[in-house]
Amino acid sequence: MDTNTVVTTVQQIQTVKTNSGWDYLLILIVILVGFIAGRFLKYLFEKTLKSTTRNRRPFHSTALELAARTVMFPIGVIGVCLALKILAVPADLINLRNDVTAVLITVAVTYVIYQMVELLDFWMRHFTSKTSTTLDDMMVPLVRKTLRVVTILLGSVQIAQQLSDKPITSILAGLGVGGLAVALAAQDTIKNFFGSLVIFADHPFQLGDRIVVDSEDGTVEEVGMRSTRIRTLDGHVVTIPNGELANMTIRNISKRPYIKRVANITLTYDTPPEKVERAIEIIKEELDRANEKMHPDFPSRIYFNDFNAASLNILVIYWFAPPAYWDFLEFSQSFNLALLRRFNEEGIEFAFPTQTLYLAGDPNRPLSLTGENA
Repeated sequence: MDTNTVVTTVQQIQTVKTNSGWDYLLILIVILVGFIAGRFLKYLFEKTLKSTTRNRRPFHSTALELAARTVMFPIGVIGVCLALKILAVPADLINLRNDVTAVLITVAVTYVIYQMVELLDFWMRHFTSKTSTTLDDMMVPLVRKTLRVVTILLGSVQIAQQLSDKPITSILAGLGVGGLAVALAAQDTIKNFFGSLVIFADHPFQLGDRIVVDSEDGTVEEVGMRSTRIRTLDGHVVTIPNGELANMTIRNISKRPYIKRVANITLTYDTPPEKVERAIEIIKEELDRANEKMHPDFPSRIYFNDFNAASLNILVIYWFAPPAYWDFLEFSQSFNLALLRRFNEEGIEFAFPTQTLYLAGDPNRPLSLTGENA
């Protein structure tokens, strides 16, 4: 062991000895005071929150709730950092202590900003709830997730700069090279992210809209950075990547201005023309009674349009508005019952698939055979 090494070791030992028992007690007290102060502030915020009317001051209440949930960690970090400053360390460990202190402060600040995004999210949701469109509601989760990801990335870059003592430009350059490799490995993720941007730009649907995508029929619950969640009519949640969704054919059921019904009313072939005309009149009368439920630009259409194989066909088309599906079913039920009652009263018979067989020995329908073998 050379002389310089011995001198350095002696200096380190001497430096460590400067921490007396009272110093360690003071360090412990500072750390405890930091955590106690954080606990006290949390209690203070919670008590204030209980006395606040949430319905009248929702933003204030949310801020208090967020502060109560967040305050302990940064206050505790401040106590630990002060304790580290009091602690005497060897000269070659001073930089390490400073780096640890800087990293802890950066983590605390990043944590506070990360939590503050929730307050911004509440304000955006409160603001967008007052607008008539739900397109901005779709953007709120995306903005929240994006801000949190950016916060973590910036905090990580700051920590890397503190630990490496390199300028941030060098770190960003290194991240650029690494980002290229990550981009090649995460092509699907990037594709889905840009797919979400296409959806927001094109806005083929909004939150709460009922859409049909491929074979899935349901309500849009959330549009995220990577995927869109749809609650199907049978209660299942279907997740579709935005990269695929942006290239799919989307039927927005909620945007239809009416519900169109095409009905074929079939009558028996022995129905005389007068009763066919009467059947058409009855159908028109029933639809005219519900004229306020029909779309004004599309009057109902009723035609005796075809001779089917086993029936006379009356084509009925009407456009129900507004397009409330359950109201449409209720109206269709009442319309069908009205036709059934009135057709029975008029002696008009509905047709159903039948076949008629003629027997050679039937005296009411004698068959005459002609030809050489007659």
